[in-house]
Amino acid sequence: MRLEPIANPSALRRAGLPLAALGLTVVTASLLALLAGANPFATLGLIVQGAVGTKFAALETLNRATPLIFTGLAVAVAFRARLWNIGAEAQLYAGAVAAVLLGTGAITGPLTLPVMALAAMLAGALVLLGPVMLKTRFGVDEVVTTLLFNFIMLLLVSYLLEGPLKDPMGMGWPKSAALIKEARLPRIVTGLRLHWGFGLALIAALLVWVIQTRTALGYEMRAVGLNPQAARFAGIPVNAVLVKTALLSGGLAALAGFSEVSGLKGNLTLDLSPGFGYTGIIVAMLALLHPLAVIPSALFVAGIFVGADSMSRAAGVPTYIADMLLAFALLFMVLAILLTKVRVVRG
Repeated sequence: MRLEPIANPSALRRAGLPLAALGLTVVTASLLALLAGANPFATLGLIVQGAVGTKFAALETLNRATPLIFTGLAVAVAFRARLWNIGAEAQLYAGAVAAVLLGTGAITGPLTLPVMALAAMLAGALVLLGPVMLKTRFGVDEVVTTLLFNFIMLLLVSYLLEGPLKDPMGMGWPKSAALIKEARLPRIVTGLRLHWGFGLALIAALLVWVIQTRTALGYEMRAVGLNPQAARFAGIPVNAVLVKTALLSGGLAALAGFSEVSGLKGNLTLDLSPGFGYTGIIVAMLALLHPLAVIPSALFVAGIFVGADSMSRAAGVPTYIADMLLAFALLFMVLAILLTKVRVVRG
């Protein structure tokens, strides 16, 4: 058995295999629920009900999807240019730290939120710029460096929350001071948690799509991702494109930290992110690295998490099923992507 490249895969193959992957994911989820001793159809129904069954549930799903759209876009942008950014978690926390530094009273007035967002993007971009410079100058594998930056950033945030940024009124808890009123993103629905960070995420997805499809930079990013050697031969400055990609990717991931601090939490804690940076990889892969497809992909993943919490309480099934479900979804989707490009032949 060997793999043979497919020169021009059909539209049916490109669309059918990802749909088949989602179908296999549903079947796998049913089997997992059955093994857990629950009715698989009832379990899936409870997940859907918990995710979108009520106004509160639907808005909570949108709320959970907000940081996932940002981190999914960050990963999609980087992966499209064959820049393997595994450090969106570090960039998220860098954006959160920048937002807190400015949003606790360092600046005031109507420009507080825009300045905070720009500072957060700059912080996230700088965090990713280091690994990319190591890659372009010395050939250091960015998978390793970006992954290690996640742990470095968490240790740095822990130090800051126990030292310079610790809230003196926090009764000893490791958290930052609360953001001032001007530094808080307003709620979309009064009385509920959904904030305008979700609207910002939708705008970001549209802008990334425009960049990738309507600008020279987008063309260069796709060319570098498809074949760096051919792109270099054609006169495209590959290293410069990778640096620009890193700045955009890191800035997008940092907006997730900004939106969580400014729109939801109101201060910085070490558990700000339950793994949004890592989950962004799943979101981007399920979206096939398409920026607009990141939105429904993030909603799907957020719905699984929100619905699983409700399902766990109603059916007594562990919430770990949601993690396994997403893991299988990623596995099946990666396999589907592979089989759109190659076929298995004998000999």
